[in-house]
Amino acid sequence: MILTNKNDRYFFYLVSFSFVLSLTVVALGAFTRLTEAGLGCPDWPGCYGFLTVPQTALEQQTAAEFFPQTPLEPQKAWNEMLHRYIAGSLGVFILAINLMAWRQSSLPKLLPLLLLLMVTFQAVLGMWTVTLVLMPVVVMAHLLGGFTIVCLLWLLRLQLSSSVTKRDHIESKTVSRLRIAAIISVMVVVCQIALGGWTAANYAALVCTQLPICEANWQQLFDSKAFLLVQPQHESYQYGVLDYGQRVSIHVVHRLGAIVTTVVVLAMAWLCWLQLTLRRYSLVLVLLLTLQIALGVTNVVASLPVAVAVGHNITGLGLLVAMVTVSYRVRRCSQPALSVEQSLREEQSHG
Repeated sequence: MILTNKNDRYFFYLVSFSFVLSLTVVALGAFTRLTEAGLGCPDWPGCYGFLTVPQTALEQQTAAEFFPQTPLEPQKAWNEMLHRYIAGSLGVFILAINLMAWRQSSLPKLLPLLLLLMVTFQAVLGMWTVTLVLMPVVVMAHLLGGFTIVCLLWLLRLQLSSSVTKRDHIESKTVSRLRIAAIISVMVVVCQIALGGWTAANYAALVCTQLPICEANWQQLFDSKAFLLVQPQHESYQYGVLDYGQRVSIHVVHRLGAIVTTVVVLAMAWLCWLQLTLRRYSLVLVLLLTLQIALGVTNVVASLPVAVAVGHNITGLGLLVAMVTVSYRVRRCSQPALSVEQSLREEQSHG
């Protein structure tokens, strides 16, 4: 698509800013979870019945009366509310993206609509995270929802910034193989991210403190019930409700998944290296993978430092975005160069 006028350029800038803001939301979400601030405010969307964290003595007294079982911890409450404020701002920007897209015929429609639906569902998941007191399946879904919004914004930005006058071309047989490899790679990375989310949601990140797998006899401890998405009802899931063997099972599967993911990403990087037009993505994949492994190892040996754990989340997201980018570029490489008019018609027909 070509940014033919001022409104199109403003739309591109809006999408780019929203993408950066979505990264901030994901990072703040990870920070909130890692600082045990997910229940810093026991209600939603306010905090102890207020639009902001109770500050005056009267407000704090009122909060104590209405929520006697959850004493106010101001720092945790502010962590949670800051995340909510910025996530809400992202929702407003995504609504603005939709309004602009539907008013301008040259702009894509499908991705903005998907973003609006996704951010709405993400808000519901945010509410359930609180009202269902950190139920693991909801926490994991909330993480995946945030990652999905980031990827959709990035895809929209790619669609807007892609050149229509020149497209790199790769032989059809090679493109078919690359497409299959790219789809498999994206699926593997998504599964590994979900495993990471399940590990965090069940407080299993620190259950194994040695490398490469675990100091415990995990083969005997392994319990497949640890992966049941619907768990027995509890008053709260904070700090986890699974037993030691189940947490070891989750942690070990996450580590084994990391090994599989490493092999798959390196294979995809090698396939990209063989194609001159995709070679730069090969380097990006290897660098992100190396950084992610280093952060994962540091999490184990240093007992999950908050900054490192947040970095592990963001780098995992970066790896997913890189894989999505490769998939998008492979798809474009399989298409012949189009005229401006043809390309505009194609982009409109695809959304």
